[in-house]
Amino acid sequence: MKKLLVATRNQGKLKEISEFLKDLKLDLVSLNDLDIADDFEETGKTYKENSQNKALFYAKLSGLPSISDDGGVEIDALDGAPGIKSKRWVGKDSTDEKIVIHMKKVAKDLPENNRKAYFKTVVSLALPDGKVFSTTGEIEGIIARKPLVKILKGYPYRSFFYLPKIKKYYHENDLSEEEEKLYNHRYKAITRLKPIIAKILGLKDYSDK
Repeated sequence: MKKLLVATRNQGKLKEISEFLKDLKLDLVSLNDLDIADDFEETGKTYKENSQNKALFYAKLSGLPSISDDGGVEIDALDGAPGIKSKRWVGKDSTDEKIVIHMKKVAKDLPENNRKAYFKTVVSLALPDGKVFSTTGEIEGIIARKPLVKILKGYPYRSFFYLPKIKKYYHENDLSEEEEKLYNHRYKAITRLKPIIAKILGLKDYSDK
């Protein structure tokens, strides 16, 4: 069975990506599984640049095909902020807890008639020889005035992100399996990437439904 490195230490992200790729006959491994301690510094100016550079960095380091993603939340009333700075919006020592505290202030001050926001992501597959492929995913919602009480570890912004069409927060414990497929931005991107993964890695048993 062919190995694919999921280049992250974020356990929430690892769990989610692994779930979305479970129908591919792959041996998924993480940075921790391979004892890779090297960190990649995200200095790109776009999600795509960060996503591709990170995937390439770990593909060459591990000698395995690797996938990585980069994305963020973009709030209309803040001219698209935090965007690419989502992980570091409150500083380099950012934590889920610090982001939640900051977001409570942001959510309170947003105008009621302009609370629209987007979750966007770019997922990239890179090979050790330098080839790289990318797909995108996006969902629209609003920033709720008050967050969902339970914070999803690794995803502090999701507790503030409300989906008016289904009247639910963007939280895995709040969404059904079908709703996850309809409203998960990373699922959308990975679904588009799957046939590319299957073709590049020669997974003949995969059927793109």
